[in-house]
Amino acid sequence: MQRLTEFVSYADAQQQFSGEKLWELFDGNRDAFNIAHECVDRHAATGRDALIVANAAGGDEVITFAELSADSSRFANWLAARGVQAGERVAIMLEPSRAFYTAMFGVIKRGAIAVPLFTLFGPDGVRLRVDDCKPALLVSNEQKRDVADAAGVPVLIYDEAFHQSLQSQPTQFASQSRADDLAVFQYTSGTTRELPEAVRHTHRAVVTLMVAALYGTGLRPGDRFFCPSSPAWGHGLWHGTLAPLALGLTVGAYSGRFHAERLLKALSEHRFTNMSAAATHYRMMKNCGKAGDYRYAFDKLSFTGEPIDDDTADYVKQVFGLEVCSMYGTTEIGVVLVSYPGAPDFPVKRGSLGKAVPGTRVEVHDVEGRICPPGETGQLMVLRKGEWIPTKDLGRTDEDGYFYHGGRADDVIISAGWTMSAVEIENVLLMHPDVQEAAVIGVPDELRGQVVKAFLVSHRARSDAFVQEVQDLVRAKLSQHEYPRHVAVVAELPKTPAGKVHRKVLRERERAAAADAQVAA
Repeated sequence: MQRLTEFVSYADAQQQFSGEKLWELFDGNRDAFNIAHECVDRHAATGRDALIVANAAGGDEVITFAELSADSSRFANWLAARGVQAGERVAIMLEPSRAFYTAMFGVIKRGAIAVPLFTLFGPDGVRLRVDDCKPALLVSNEQKRDVADAAGVPVLIYDEAFHQSLQSQPTQFASQSRADDLAVFQYTSGTTRELPEAVRHTHRAVVTLMVAALYGTGLRPGDRFFCPSSPAWGHGLWHGTLAPLALGLTVGAYSGRFHAERLLKALSEHRFTNMSAAATHYRMMKNCGKAGDYRYAFDKLSFTGEPIDDDTADYVKQVFGLEVCSMYGTTEIGVVLVSYPGAPDFPVKRGSLGKAVPGTRVEVHDVEGRICPPGETGQLMVLRKGEWIPTKDLGRTDEDGYFYHGGRADDVIISAGWTMSAVEIENVLLMHPDVQEAAVIGVPDELRGQVVKAFLVSHRARSDAFVQEVQDLVRAKLSQHEYPRHVAVVAELPKTPAGKVHRKVLRERERAAAADAQVAA
């Protein structure tokens, strides 16, 4: 019987897919299933490299499946000896490294719940999450000791001395979890002033994840896969780490402050064939101007997080020789729209989100709950258990059934009765050769209700001529009324920890500035 990994075409995806066939890709079943076994232990005898970590400071850390299996078992045994019980939470605040993967898979193997935390969180951000999940232990390193200690829970500093002490532990651990037992808590991005949501994942989540792996990133046996996103977030952990490891692939990760040329060097040296990254990563690769200095082995590329602008997509095609494929979803609903990278019978449409993954129904609805005709913008909805679930994003379809992103529902700008998409305006602004990054929000206007304000990162200073150029560009590409009436040139844009432009912060700053101006008046 053929497995789903043996099919690559779009037609086969529609004809061959079933939920039960996903289970055939794993050793376990609903009564006995553990992510650490599926991602690590069952591949230990293959002799293959599991992970290649490109460090920002230089040097690559190579970890085999056999090494990771032994290390994570030692850590699971250490946790058991320390009294950490199945179902207890263990927070892990480490960059991708042997220590991080040892701890994460050791926690999961033990039957405890791994809680990855972003390493750039300060004391407030860590404490907020720790107070919510109440971990039995927080694993970190010497560089983050002050932040970890301030969390008010027991702290393990995972350094070389601790790693050496683990060598006395057994290299085998018999996991006893079930598919529906909890395995990972993952917090969505948020500020330190409000508690972001903790998404609770069971072990069986990695089975469902295979839909995105097979059709969103196009993972197949033999791929060498790289994802530069942090494993503290959904894309970096689930799509970038767990899914490819579960298929026994060699996985690349990035550790430390992001530097585009350092990434490009690692991609070239280790001959990675498949990469999934945030749109921001591709944009930074373009902006560094060094991508053409290296040779690559890619046959599949995908992106997620936010739409990719046309100039960056053009650059990717020029340098890597491939159209970069969209993968769309949310932390809550998973991946639902993809462009089927690697499928020879699926034409990739530039700017689209692709089509629904097999077994999932997606539609665009108007405010009355009716299906919008092609070209009309509405709310992207997903059918789950007989109920239409809003994604909180806007979108539209074309005559061929491809979906297009219209921005977050709260990123819509309504000016003098016209509805405008921040995403579409940003895409046009990024076509200007002197604009490196762009963000657009609506700001209050007495006459029109709202008008467009653009924030640009550029090497050019703000001038009347520069403002006129970007306004004329938007007028020419979109329409006369959608141009930004206000333009600011800034040193940088606020970003979420996952690398997306944080328009909410820009809106909050504008409201605060307006309030201050009113007080001063």
